Amino acid sequence: MKNILNPLRGIGMPAHNGLADGEISADASLVISLLQHCPAHEPTPLVDCPKLAAQIGIKSLHMKDERQRMGLGSFKALGAAFSIAKAAHKKIGDGIVDPTVAKTALKGTVFVTSSAGNHGLSVAAGANIFGAKAVIFLSVHVPTNFANRLRAMGAQVEISGDDYEASMAAAMEAAKVNGWTLLSDSTWVEDTTGRDIMEGYLALCEEMISQYGDAPSHIFLQAGVGGLASAATVAARKMWGNKPHITVVEPTAAPALQASIEQKTPALTSGPPSNMGRLDCKEPSHLALKALARDADAFLTLDDEFVAAEICQLKAFGLETSPSGGAGFAATVAMAKELGPDARVLVILSEGAADD
Repeated sequence: MKNILNPLRGIGMPAHNGLADGEISADASLVISLLQHCPAHEPTPLVDCPKLAAQIGIKSLHMKDERQRMGLGSFKALGAAFSIAKAAHKKIGDGIVDPTVAKTALKGTVFVTSSAGNHGLSVAAGANIFGAKAVIFLSVHVPTNFANRLRAMGAQVEISGDDYEASMAAAMEAAKVNGWTLLSDSTWVEDTTGRDIMEGYLALCEEMISQYGDAPSHIFLQAGVGGLASAATVAARKMWGNKPHITVVEPTAAPALQASIEQKTPALTSGPPSNMGRLDCKEPSHLALKALARDADAFLTLDDEFVAAEICQLKAFGLETSPSGGAGFAATVAMAKELGPDARVLVILSEGAADD
């Protein structure tokens, strides 16, 4: 475990460090408006966990439970759903409210992406709603069940590369060669269209903030490239200001954000595959990094074995999840002594159990 305080808090990344242009918006109005037209969209619960809090030794613990989001099993359902709905709205305007019109709005469009699993499911679902096609590139380490679910949803699945970054490179090349629309959940200098994906997560954040009420003392946010963590951090700062202490949580094997903060520039990290598969990203999203450098208080890495062991206790409370989905909870356990008995902690249970 390695925990660092953010030396860039309130300042942000240096302007000359090679980051992509742009910022993540904190305005969720368009996201909420468009998602209202998605028949599967409805708020997910915020679960109060007093017995778990007592076990850990803190005052309270609340979990935003994303395991049933849109029937896809994770928060990722929001990102591509919003991005694709936004593309359809741009093409057919208010016709998006009519399912008979919407179902052919993007006919002939092919969306291609790389995914560690859940983002691909969201792209496939969104493409189906609006008559588009989805092509999803997966690395060899993505669980087979994700590939099977994608194919069952009508997506074309391509297995390429040893990690997320390699499969993303393959997706980018396919987009270039075939004239397809790249729908990444990351951002870099040459492409910031992934901002729509991150802003789609604002719907979750608005729900969570409304459900929680007064500011928690601490928030633990798991991160891969940083999309969810940045959206939640931006939303929390907008509503609660500097009150919550926000910690970003990554696998020891993939400390892309922590390393980038230490180096004050986007870092390419290396390491073995992590059992936190959806967090196993070796490079950060540039726009996510910019937001987190400014607004997050700390960056924490956790070992695979620790996370896998700690999430086991969630099953007894009906909150079974994967190491990726429960990393924020595991971080709460890891930091419990430092948090103290008065801590009021908020985390996101970002996905259901998975075969990692």
